[in-house]
Amino acid sequence: MIEIEKLDFGYKKTPVFHNISMTFEPGNIYGLLGENGVGKTTLLKIICGLQRPQSGTCMVDGQNSFDRTPQLLENLVFLPDEVHLPDYETPMQYVRELAPFYPKYAYGSFLHLMQEVEVDPERQFKEMSYGQQKKSLIACALSLGTDYVLLDEPTNGLDIPSKSNFRTLLSKRAAEGTTIIISTHQVKDVENLIDPIIILTHDAVLLNADIATITRKLSFDYDIDPRPGALYSENLPGGCLNVCINEDGHETQVNIEGLFNSVLRNREVIKHLFENK
Repeated sequence: MIEIEKLDFGYKKTPVFHNISMTFEPGNIYGLLGENGVGKTTLLKIICGLQRPQSGTCMVDGQNSFDRTPQLLENLVFLPDEVHLPDYETPMQYVRELAPFYPKYAYGSFLHLMQEVEVDPERQFKEMSYGQQKKSLIACALSLGTDYVLLDEPTNGLDIPSKSNFRTLLSKRAAEGTTIIISTHQVKDVENLIDPIIILTHDAVLLNADIATITRKLSFDYDIDPRPGALYSENLPGGCLNVCINEDGHETQVNIEGLFNSVLRNREVIKHLFENK
């Protein structure tokens, strides 16, 4: 389990997090959402020990993440948005260089994942498109067998079929008990995948809730016109999306973009609503 307690962090005079606390439990795919610059990538770096909190703690299985012990690092993989890849190396060579540091790496799993993403593991990176490189890196990361997988904008560069395949692969890993954290601003790519959802703003957590709680607290309905009193309304082809406080207990499917905009525009209302569980 990852446990963040009363954490503060900032860059020189720019505060990023103030007194934030949250936990990440096994078998969940967490969606880390927020506008650009609110600290999504920074939080992933803190979890894997690349950034040190100014105060508070970040513990991974009872170990301080910034200590970066071998026991911690062999059980955690972080895939950034941009990775500098050696042109003349292949995914096969790349993952073999990583394998000695990850005791649960499985060669058979790597080959299976490369087949799933439809990329030749013996093809050099310089011969691949950006999307093929990204799929190769995802396959490499998942083959390492870690209990924690941190992904920063993983769907950048993926086409529509690849995004669907990506969701399937992650769902399988989560079902095996892996904790997955996805930082993204492309919320449609991970709709129906992420649960719970965490929405960050500058120096605060605006929302941290699972889908069941969100559907109990909010309703997402389509109508001809904007609904009076809606937290958020958006005209879409064929109707208008209305996000409202759920007054009648009827559960609806969460629209993540609608949720995101509702939270940003109604911070105090959302805070009060979700504090009262």
